[in-house]
Amino acid sequence: MNLEKNSLRIRNAEARDAAQLARWWNDGSVMAHAGFPLGLGITAEEITESLKTDRDDGRRRLILEWQGKPIGEMSYTMLEGPIAEIGVKICEAVYQERGLGRRALSMLIRELYGRGCKKIILDTNLNNLRAQHVYEKLGFRKTGVRRDSWTDQLGRKQSAVDYELTPSDFIDFS
Repeated sequence: MNLEKNSLRIRNAEARDAAQLARWWNDGSVMAHAGFPLGLGITAEEITESLKTDRDDGRRRLILEWQGKPIGEMSYTMLEGPIAEIGVKICEAVYQERGLGRRALSMLIRELYGRGCKKIILDTNLNNLRAQHVYEKLGFRKTGVRRDSWTDQLGRKQSAVDYELTPSDFIDFS
C-alpha cells in the first residue's frame, strides 16, 4: 500500500522501519493504552522477521508519515466476510490532536472499501475517549463493551469498546 494526500502518507512497513517500530513499541507511554505500560520489550530484529509475514490479503503493518517524517503506525487484517480489522496509533505525541489520525483512517478505510471490503471493525480501550470520538466522527457504530475483559502488564483489569463501520455509514475526512 502506498497512499498519499496533502503531505500525509500511508505505506507498507518494511525492514528499514523495524528500529523505529521498536522504539515506539518499547515506549510505555506510547503503548499504555494498548495494555503495555512497560512497552513490548521487542527487538528490531524480531520486528524485521515478523514483517516478512505481512501480505495484502492477510495482515499488513503500515507506517504513517507526515511531511516525510514517520509519526505513527497503522495496520489491517483481512478477515472472512470480507471484513477488515484495523488499528492506528499516532506515536509521536506532538502530532496528536491535529486531525491526522482521522485523515489517515479515512484514507485507509476508503482504500479497503475500494478493495472490496464490506465492513471494518476495531476496538479500543474504554478509557480512550479521544479515539472513540474520532471513530464515531468517521461513522463507526459501537457494537459492544467488553468489561474487565483483559489485564494489562501491571495487573489492572481493562475494558474494550467494539466498533464496526459499513460503507453507507462512512464519513470521509480525507
